[in-house]
Amino acid sequence: MTWSARDLIDLTIDPGTWVSWDEPVVDPVPIHPTYAEALATARRSTGFDEAVTTGAGRLAGRPVAVVAGEFGFLGGSIGVAAAERLTRAIERATAQRIPLLAAPASGGTRMQEGTIAFLQMAKISQAITAHKAAGLPYLVYLRHPTTGGVFASWGSLGHLTVAEPGALIGFLGPRVHEALTGSPFPEGVQTAENLHRHGLIDAVLAPDQVAPVAARALATLCAPRRIARGPQPADDVPEALPAWEVVQRSRRTDRPGTRALLRNAARGVVPLRGTQSGETGTGVIVALARFGEAPAVVVGHDRRDRPLDPAGLRAARRGLRLATELGLPVLTVIDTPGAALSPESEEGGLAGEIARCLADLVTLPVPTLCVLLGQGSGGGALALLPTDRVVAAAHGWLSSLPPEGASAILYRTTARAPEVAEAQGIRAVDLQAHGVVDRIVVERDDAADEPLAFLDRLGAVLAYELATLLDADPAERLTARRARYRRL
Repeated sequence: MTWSARDLIDLTIDPGTWVSWDEPVVDPVPIHPTYAEALATARRSTGFDEAVTTGAGRLAGRPVAVVAGEFGFLGGSIGVAAAERLTRAIERATAQRIPLLAAPASGGTRMQEGTIAFLQMAKISQAITAHKAAGLPYLVYLRHPTTGGVFASWGSLGHLTVAEPGALIGFLGPRVHEALTGSPFPEGVQTAENLHRHGLIDAVLAPDQVAPVAARALATLCAPRRIARGPQPADDVPEALPAWEVVQRSRRTDRPGTRALLRNAARGVVPLRGTQSGETGTGVIVALARFGEAPAVVVGHDRRDRPLDPAGLRAARRGLRLATELGLPVLTVIDTPGAALSPESEEGGLAGEIARCLADLVTLPVPTLCVLLGQGSGGGALALLPTDRVVAAAHGWLSSLPPEGASAILYRTTARAPEVAEAQGIRAVDLQAHGVVDRIVVERDDAADEPLAFLDRLGAVLAYELATLLDADPAERLTARRARYRRL
């Protein structure tokens, strides 16, 4: 089924709430007779007066603005009138401080209007950038097809971007590619599914799934930034096990990881995928979520994935940028045996990405909270550590190398790893004594033995800590963060 702009609006917006923002269009003057006839035909056949329609309504009860393309109208091409309609709607959404949903379907800019139509993409992009700079969400649903200047402007600027199954999405349309190069474009490249595989979009969703996913995302993106705190969860004294036993427990394959944390302790989870630059990233999960009523952008290792690589850290930095743009807290989760040790990681700039992630995190203007959930080995762990507050699982640990690696450096054997682990003070209790960890969540006897109960306790602590950080004065919080890592 081909979904028109009107079909999608009816499917997505709460019944009876849609109000059109469209004003009568003004055609170019002078206008070529052939183009005038094409416009008249498009208006008769589609019932639209231009290739875009705009307006506002409610989505799951929340006010939202919508800009949607209509491919049936001259291939959804964008000329001066369509661009002006889009820009006014975006600016109106910004002025009213409501989220903006875009649903492009277009072959690009309108050839009949020449270069001036091509230049409209800058105007539209400027308006969207101002909307995002105001701290307002911008969500994009790419429909079949979305190509050319539309994909290269307002189709690629979303905080969250999803696409229609099977949709043709690409910079250069296949017909144009073949005409210019003399050869057909390879099949399967310009599809929604392939873009998702390469980390360019966050999900592939059928039209009837757009509303529930958008509502879930907006529940976090638009959540209040001041949360009523419940009672502070009780702190139990953790058992001080030998360091090597802590390491071994953290490596249990049945120990709950980041995905289990999101599944059992968070709500309204919306995963984000990749860097939006053609990389999926490995070893890092990025998601929108809420703990209690507190919203967060979650950036976490998952040791069940392949080792952390440079693209994983670039995906993490995408999450940090999104949090900054929307004023959301960041929750980092450390649970990694270490970064990928490979030529590809070296050539991909692993060390530089660790450095940039560290620099981003220590200077981030939004509240930041870290969970040392399990293994914390190497620079990949350090990259997600320097936050306003650090919570640790009782069997979490942090070290510049796995104990076996440190033992190999010091004694040319891995056999003394238990001794090295004890001497280096890597346990959560050691880190708390040095002011690195603020709070420890106990494990009875191990998180792997009581995963749901442990995650319940951890989730309650995270909800309380996030609410507390949101309530803090931003300038004082940043000053305290700088002082915290200055004195280590």
